[in-house]
Amino acid sequence: MDSRVDDFINQQDKWQDELRMLRQIALDCDLTETFKWKQPCYMTRGKNIGLLGSFKAHAFMSFFKGSLITDSENILTKPGENTRAGRIAAFTNEEDIKKHTQTLKFYIYQAIELEDSGIKVPKTKEAMEIPQELQLAFKTDSDLKEAFFNLTPGRQRGYILNFTAPKQSKTRTTRINKYRDRILKGKGIHDCVCGHSKKMPNCDGSHKFVGL
Repeated sequence: MDSRVDDFINQQDKWQDELRMLRQIALDCDLTETFKWKQPCYMTRGKNIGLLGSFKAHAFMSFFKGSLITDSENILTKPGENTRAGRIAAFTNEEDIKKHTQTLKFYIYQAIELEDSGIKVPKTKEAMEIPQELQLAFKTDSDLKEAFFNLTPGRQRGYILNFTAPKQSKTRTTRINKYRDRILKGKGIHDCVCGHSKKMPNCDGSHKFVGL
């Protein structure tokens, strides 16, 4: 814990209790706490995950790559009209935070996975460019091709982002092979495959709490 975050929260005119709750959620996910841009910042292995802050209307937890997170609960919004990647989850009371605690933790785990995979937020025109490795797989695997294009555009985009993240072609091919069965089942990269989610078809992170 960073003492500068204590000072930051104690100096707020409103939302102190809400910020403390959001802080604990971030810390429970083993994020590293620091202070950047005059705000509490949470990181994993030196990479930024999100910030805590407040406006007059609410307290919030933000995600630097929130546009890539599967928002199963529809709690993420753009902080500005022209924002491309960042998203915030805004709260005005402690009960609402308690209600969404597990959801926020799952979003944090998603954000950590995004950083670990090296995925970057693409420009709109780049989002649906099918990587060469996937095109080659389609030529020899008609079942994969059919199943992929039967996915919703959002699920296709999620896979493409994951497949294009590695720089090495061999690693891209490995990822395609890894997710082949999931694609054939019509599942998106963040869909539930364990059967424990209460937010079907989306994964709500339940598998992380049942030892799967």
